[in-house]
Formats: sequence, structure tokens, C-alpha cells
Amino acid sequence: MKPVLWKLEEIVRATNGRLFSENKEKVFFGISIDSRQILSDDLFIAIKGENHDGHSFLDEVKSRGVKGAVIQGDKIKDLNVNKYAREGMSLIAVDNTIKALGNLANYRRRQCNVSVIAITGSNGKTTTKEMTALILSQRFKVLSTTGNLNNEIGLPLTLFHLNPEHEKAVLELGMNHLGEIRRLAEICMPDIGIITNIAPSHLEGLGSIESVRDAKGELLEKTNPEGTAALNADDPNVMSIAEKTSLKICLYGHSDKALIRAGAVINKGQGLLFELITPSESIMVELNVSGRFMISNALAAAAAGYLSGLKVLEIKSGLEAFRPVKGRMNILKTKSGINIIDDTYNANPYSMRAAIDTIKSLAGDNRKVFVLGDMLELGNYAKQMHYELGRTAFGSGPKNLFLTGDYAKDTA
Repeated sequence: MKPVLWKLEEIVRATNGRLFSENKEKVFFGISIDSRQILSDDLFIAIKGENHDGHSFLDEVKSRGVKGAVIQGDKIKDLNVNKYAREGMSLIAVDNTIKALGNLANYRRRQCNVSVIAITGSNGKTTTKEMTALILSQRFKVLSTTGNLNNEIGLPLTLFHLNPEHEKAVLELGMNHLGEIRRLAEICMPDIGIITNIAPSHLEGLGSIESVRDAKGELLEKTNPEGTAALNADDPNVMSIAEKTSLKICLYGHSDKALIRAGAVINKGQGLLFELITPSESIMVELNVSGRFMISNALAAAAAGYLSGLKVLEIKSGLEAFRPVKGRMNILKTKSGINIIDDTYNANPYSMRAAIDTIKSLAGDNRKVFVLGDMLELGNYAKQMHYELGRTAFGSGPKNLFLTGDYAKDTA
């Protein structure tokens, strides 16, 4: 695919920046925030982070042949901007470089004729994103979030890969404070907004499950008014959001209320077989994952496929091509026949319960061993929720329980 070029005048316009340059006709092939990996044809965005300030690396990127950078306006006094301009490096000063990064991503999103599916929720975002991208790839050219690039820096870096050949973009939106999802949705302008579930997570920054619900609901505020919200009919907190939105709604889940729902579910060792039911037809789908909670993710992805006009055979093909994401319910089998479930990526009370339920289902009467660490960002709820985790774990009958972390004693 050919890169979509960035003209200097476009960058100034998109960021509402102040230009310091001897040459206003420059063109850039890409945008980078990493001084270690930047290419000479890229534009450098100087991000001030917790540990490093990108402005400290201007001379380094200039020595690598980079001809342009976006800086914060309050750095003008510290930097000899006119000297950089005379030496061939154009600087664009903005109020906030992270906001400018998002504004540039929004500019690129509006340039490309692409339909955007944005996914948020306390659990299942990445799995749902992967499943959705696989389904849509059965018919469309798809761009999707790589890794966990789902915040105010990561989302723009994903959108910079958009080009005219893309027809769909599947994006994951994460957050740890109110207003973050709203900003991410402003940047990517979703046509379909998916909320997977709402559970106790990021309570340290948000304070209550009600605030988590409000934060996730921000997605629908910025979804295209002519678009659709795909919502989990089995989650009461998500359904309370459904009551407040004016968007068209597509419910998915096990509930009879759901437009896209699961019928019969059959455990197949390390996989699941379930009936996918849509308004027009139904089909049996075999997932290469364990844990009945994975069916909810599959239904969310199926809803995105259905709303995008795909047939059930295409949805089935996409779902059956899915393989677990690293660190999320990966099952490894040792030579001696032990099943090791790797669910180490992240954890909150909901995902911990789901993992324990999956182990109970897989192990049956066989011996179970749990190795549990801390659940983070729970604030004042941390001690109580680790205590409850201990009750849940013990209640499932493990042979051994190994604990580590600051809240191990509470779990014990």
C-alpha cells in the first residue's frame, strides 16, 4: 500500500499550530513519537510523558535527517526555534502535543472513506476486536488496533496507518478516567459503538461502578448519530446505558431480548460449540477457546458483522479462525498432560471469576492449582475485592493456592 503523504500546510491546519519554517512546501511520509525508530521522512511529535520528554530528543531526530517536528508552545522559550528553521527543520508549536496527535489522527480518519467500529468495555475488548477484524476481513479491507494501542497516544498511531484502500477500521478504546473515551471517540468518529460489559475496573481513578458505566457510555455520545450501538443484553449496567442513548440499538447476548444471540452451547474440551442466531438465519459455530464468557465476545463481533451486511457463513468463518490473544485464556498442554491456563495479561474481579469458572469447567474432578497475583487499580475497594477473590477461589476446590502481590494476605 502506498503511504498517504502529509503536507506541512495540512499539519498546521489540523493542529491549529504556529509554524516556524524556512520551507513551507515540505511533505512527510509518516508520523512518529519515537526518536529511536523515526525515519528521515517522518514528522516527529514531541510527547512529554511520565519518564521522558520528547523535546529533549529534537537534536537527535534532526541528526537522523528528520525535517519537521510538533512541539508544545510553552517550549518555544527553551528552544531556539528560528535556529532549527534556518537549519532546515520546521517546527510547529501547539498548545498540547498529545491533543495535536489526536487532531492529526482525526484529520486522517476524515480523509479516508472508512467505516469505524469502536469497542470498549471492562473485559473482552481485545478479544472482541480480534474477532470482529477476522469477521470483517472475510469481505473487506480492514485496519485494526495492534496490541493494546487503545489510549490517547496509541489510538492515533493506529489511525495513521489508514489509507484509501481500507474499508473498515476496528478500534479498541481503553480508559482509566472520565472523559478519555469521549476524546478517543471524538478522534475516531465511530459508526458502530460496541460496549462489551461493565465491571469493577479502574476504580482507583473512577471511584465507583457507576462512574465506570458513565465512562464507557461516553462512546455512544460521540458515535455517528446515524450509526448503531451494539450492546450486551446480558449486562444490566450496559442496558442502563441503552435506555439513555438516542442511537439505533442492536442487542446481543443470551437474552431473549437480543437480536444477535446464542442458542445451544456445548463444551468441547478446549473449545466451544454454539448456535449463532440472527434475525434471518442461524448456524453452528465452533470456537477454538475455552470459557463460556468468550461466547459474549463472539456475539459482539457477530453483531458488528451483521450490522456490516455479512452473511452468517462469513461470520462463522471469521469466528472459527480466531485464536486466543497472548496472555488471555491461552491453554498450554505439557508433555505430562497438565493444562496450564495463561490469563496473565491483566485482571479485575470479573475476569478473575471468569478464569476460575473456566478452570472448574475444564478440570472437572481433576486436580486444580491456582497461581494468583494482584488485581490493580481498585482503589479503596482493593482489600475487599481480593478477600472476595479468595472466597471464590477457595470455593472452586483447588488442591493448591499460590499467592503473590501486595494483597496476597487479603486473598489468603
